[in-house]
Amino acid sequence: MKGRSRLWIIGIPVLIILWLLHMPAVQSGALATGDSWLFGLYVKLLAAGLAGAAAVGFLFFEKCRGHEWKLSQIYPAAGLFLGLLYMTVLPPLSAPDEISHYISAYQLSSHMLGQPSNSEDGHVLVRVQDWMIEDVYGVAPVQEKDYLTRQESSDESRWPTLLGQVLTEDTYKVIYGSDLDVDAWMDRLAESLSQQGGDGTLSEYAVSPYPPVVTTPLVYVPQAVGIALARLLNRDSLWLLYLGRLMNLLFFVAITWLAMKRLPFGKEVLFGVALLPMTLHLSASFSYDVMILACMFLFTAVCLDLAYEKEKVEVRDILLLAVLMGVAGPCKMVYGVLMGLCLLIPVKKFGGWGKWLLSAMAVAGVWVIAMVLVNGRVVADYAAVTDALVSGTEEAGFSLRLLLHRPGLLMQIFSNTIVHQMDEYHLTMIGSNLGNLDPVLYVPYQAVLLYTAGLLLLAFRKPGESLRIVGGRRVWVIVVCVVCGAALMLSMLISCTPQTSTVIEGVQGRYFLPFLPVLLMTCKNDWLVLTKNRNRSILYVMCCMNLYVVFRLFSVVCTRL
Repeated sequence: MKGRSRLWIIGIPVLIILWLLHMPAVQSGALATGDSWLFGLYVKLLAAGLAGAAAVGFLFFEKCRGHEWKLSQIYPAAGLFLGLLYMTVLPPLSAPDEISHYISAYQLSSHMLGQPSNSEDGHVLVRVQDWMIEDVYGVAPVQEKDYLTRQESSDESRWPTLLGQVLTEDTYKVIYGSDLDVDAWMDRLAESLSQQGGDGTLSEYAVSPYPPVVTTPLVYVPQAVGIALARLLNRDSLWLLYLGRLMNLLFFVAITWLAMKRLPFGKEVLFGVALLPMTLHLSASFSYDVMILACMFLFTAVCLDLAYEKEKVEVRDILLLAVLMGVAGPCKMVYGVLMGLCLLIPVKKFGGWGKWLLSAMAVAGVWVIAMVLVNGRVVADYAAVTDALVSGTEEAGFSLRLLLHRPGLLMQIFSNTIVHQMDEYHLTMIGSNLGNLDPVLYVPYQAVLLYTAGLLLLAFRKPGESLRIVGGRRVWVIVVCVVCGAALMLSMLISCTPQTSTVIEGVQGRYFLPFLPVLLMTCKNDWLVLTKNRNRSILYVMCCMNLYVVFRLFSVVCTRL
């Protein structure tokens, strides 16, 4: 039997051992709460994990009609399978800022259906039964202006519980147990209204206190389609949440698959980045990071294909680049720096400098127009403000004008940040803290190191592999990625960092994921060449590591009573 097939077979018992290691924690949680179904769900998680590991292992290591399965053929199965597992263990609204993304998608779904989307004061309207998502136990509703709104109260027992905001065993009980009774919740809601002086009559819509994200609505189309479908079918709130997440996951897997097919090289690197816990967690959430990641992955793939493989640039290629940048750019304008990858494409492939200039103006022009339409006021405010205050605080922040007049201060705070924060960026990029950056829902440091080693091994040169990104092109790719990272940090310095801080605040490692694949592709060199090509084994091990992460996270939540 081949060595790689042995790895496939060994992976199954190793997963069972890892599952058994965390079983006592699940049993402890089930005994403490009396929720015996927790252990049953844990067993189902093992069954699904083993079946998925076997299926993915077959695709990685067995041949079809004498030929190996291509990585681009394997990824959709692996990405969808692991994304669904993460979606199960880290349920709706548990991802970073997911409540705001959910509300934004809900607002767009109302526009799609021709339903009322906002109240008179601009807050988003949701179906009254969907108010349960934001107030699971029905403790705080009041009647105001024919809509339901949140009650401000100093009594903590009156504070509403947002589903999944803090992921505990109670969250599992609501979703997978017997705590979610829509009829009983609606009865409690009507009773609460009566006690507060109302007649107990429920409105058709409720007002969400959570503000939507101010950005292009295009980044919420997949999630909104899922929500709209649930509303059309008159499904309950959990159906609505999971259909919204599922559509986002399907979109991410589909676009990443297209990027993997389009890449002339480095498919294994993109596959590896797509298998990171943070990437999988985001892909199975309402987050608009899904749109950013997917668009930037495909944008990079198109640029590299045009630079190294395709003989001639066509109009449809330019249109695709423009659309991708126009959709994702307004979410975080700093990713516009990645348009620099277009400069890898030789001018002769455009048919001359004239067509090259028209193409450059088309891509950059669409990005600029999108920026003006969506973020024009924000950019103008940053440029004009002199006495900045950090959002949500009364502390003085750094204005762009201040930094331009004090370049030494700018260099100092960047230097401090690189020295003191780079380890945190690395950990959070891989996915050390999942959920709402919950310190309890962490991936062990040893696993983070293994993921990192896997990415590097995928990036290094293999026997017989030719170098593609070399010389000046390698330098340029690194410059583009470094400038993009610096722009991210600068944006957070201006918007989130008080002058009392010695490091830049607000930067998260996940912000570096959009350009991580192309940066890793520059690691191939003549100095370090691996003796064997173990890409498939490495990717399979990374898949199995995600199953371990899922088992561990489930056990942690079960004991978080």
